[in-house]
Amino acid sequence: MSHRIARAGTGFCRRGILLLLTLVCAIAGAAESGDRTAQRERFPLVWEAALHGPEGAWRALADGLETYPLFPYLELAALTRHIDRAEPAAVRKFLDAWPGSLPAQSLRDAWLLELARRGEWKTYLAFYDAAAHGRELQCDALKARIAQGEKPDFTQDIEPLWLASSTLPVACDDVFVWARKQGALDDAKIWQRIDLAAGAGNATLVSSLGAQLDAEDRAAAERIAQALRDPAAATKQADAWPDAPHSRQAAALALEKLARRDSDGADSAWNRLGTHFHFDTAQRYRVLRALALYPAVSFAPGALARLAALPDAAADDQTREWQVRSALAAQDWNAVLAAFDRLSATQKADARWRYIDARALSKLERTQDAEAVFAGVAREANFHGFLAADWLKQPYTICPTPPPAAPVHAPDDPSLTRAFEWYALGRLREARREWDFAYAQLDPSQRRAAAAAATAQGWYDRAVYGLNQGEDLHQYDLRFPIARRSQIERDAHAAGIDPSWAYAIIRAESAWTTDAHSGADAFGLMQLLPGTAKQLAKVEKLPFSGANDLYDPDLNIRLGTRYLADMALHYDGSPWLASAAYNAGADPVGRWIEARDALEPDFFIETIPYHETRDYVARVLAFSVIYDWRLHGDVQPLAARLPRIGQAYAPPAADAQRKAVVCESAQTVAAPVAPAAVAPAAVANSSPAPESKSAAALNAKPAAH
Repeated sequence: MSHRIARAGTGFCRRGILLLLTLVCAIAGAAESGDRTAQRERFPLVWEAALHGPEGAWRALADGLETYPLFPYLELAALTRHIDRAEPAAVRKFLDAWPGSLPAQSLRDAWLLELARRGEWKTYLAFYDAAAHGRELQCDALKARIAQGEKPDFTQDIEPLWLASSTLPVACDDVFVWARKQGALDDAKIWQRIDLAAGAGNATLVSSLGAQLDAEDRAAAERIAQALRDPAAATKQADAWPDAPHSRQAAALALEKLARRDSDGADSAWNRLGTHFHFDTAQRYRVLRALALYPAVSFAPGALARLAALPDAAADDQTREWQVRSALAAQDWNAVLAAFDRLSATQKADARWRYIDARALSKLERTQDAEAVFAGVAREANFHGFLAADWLKQPYTICPTPPPAAPVHAPDDPSLTRAFEWYALGRLREARREWDFAYAQLDPSQRRAAAAAATAQGWYDRAVYGLNQGEDLHQYDLRFPIARRSQIERDAHAAGIDPSWAYAIIRAESAWTTDAHSGADAFGLMQLLPGTAKQLAKVEKLPFSGANDLYDPDLNIRLGTRYLADMALHYDGSPWLASAAYNAGADPVGRWIEARDALEPDFFIETIPYHETRDYVARVLAFSVIYDWRLHGDVQPLAARLPRIGQAYAPPAADAQRKAVVCESAQTVAAPVAPAAVAPAAVANSSPAPESKSAAALNAKPAAH
């Protein structure tokens, strides 16, 4: 074996010689061992050889790894590395050896893409499995059938792809060209897809599809694309458009889009175009809805009246909810109740709106009615349920699933075993791929067992992501893990913040995914930006060499708790305002405070324009309560975490007033009884000034930190 390694080393000098020498040492001590620990130590080196070493060298180095769960990944690496030279027999042998596995699926996908590139369509169909693949391979399969002389059925085989509103892989283009030549893809079907693309806001696809039409229809399609790209320009040009169906569609779309960016400009354009075009009822209602909604998001003067005047047939869930928020911002409690009455049945059942209804009833001194509503909401373990319990001076209702009578073991599933093994190696991306592959095939009880096993190994995010509906929501021990307790409590106390708040931020930001990396370039458990982390590390005199350091939980938590404390200082220590700034950034929060600082905290939170931040603050505060309960058995009242804007706040002292947690349905106490809760403080009624700057769009992306 050593002779073979030495002879192959000349082609592997950059990294292979050192690797293979290391392997020789490893093999010398463990080649004959089937011990999992020894296999785990050796596998990464052999895998590296399969990925980058001399062709075939990995096989000799893999002696003793045949029983290791990740063994198929060695040959997978070697085969996919040279997929352009792979032979059907070798691929088939691997697929037969590892049926129903993720490695087999991965190889099949890579092999099919290679066969499509080669144009070997007969072989492609021999390997294709229609149940396992995405759109590119699906279109390649259709191309293969056509190349073999078949005529796919448009309705069954092609139309489901055609009606996708998103851009499809290039592989699908040839299929659509074929369908067009066959007469199955006519102008009406092209317009059908244009409408779907327009609904998805895909201007590029609209233009591409329009290019397949004649001159008149092509121009009409381009108007729709322009409405998506530049609604202001489109509304200015629309006066010259013909009053034809597709032009009306483009004009209505442009007005809707413009209302989001410039409500005054959209109003002006509507006054012109509303008489130029004979919009149908649906188009007219969409425009009226947009013209009423977006001024409300920025709390513009007259927005409440405009929403209230919107015909019921034109209203939707967003306009109804923003009518409530506009009334809250105006502190017009009768208007709040009137807006609540317009909500749909589904909305009225939501704890958020029932709580707001009860608060408005209280403001109107309809105490008995309010308490009846509060009582129903207080049975729920969420932000509004906890606040409702505070108003009633009642314990919180949290009903955890009883612990299992016997130890829980992970299902005996090869894919799950591979997932845990990748996790043990610290290869989290590969671990998640195997986990997801396995999890999709487990029944509910097996999923719970797998989540419990993952938590026991410190892989906390699996339970958080997996146990997210139905009865699984009561698995509080798995969904809210008490991980790294000594460190979090130490760092939180050192920073001067409540540990339960730090826990809640971790849970809300990353769900305990240590290698989380967001689209805003935030990293790790507490989702810190590298620039912010660098500044904090300098102050804390901690080493910091770059973004990847933030994948270290110890460093991330140390810096993250310090950042939370610094953020809270800007808001008199207030954790709820600091949470809002942590999510959205300080500038938007400053604008909101300037406009609505007279609102009580619960009302202020509900009027936050960014839906993500609005939900984030409520989620963090609820998580703080749950973590407080998990850490101590009783809790600081949520109302005590909601100081008025401008009121100083300090984390709860050791002798602070706390309250009990019970499970009402079981009539059993889940925590020691504590003194009565403190109800939220009353505030004087005063009308805040409307926000001076345009609010962000409903789905605006908040700032990272």
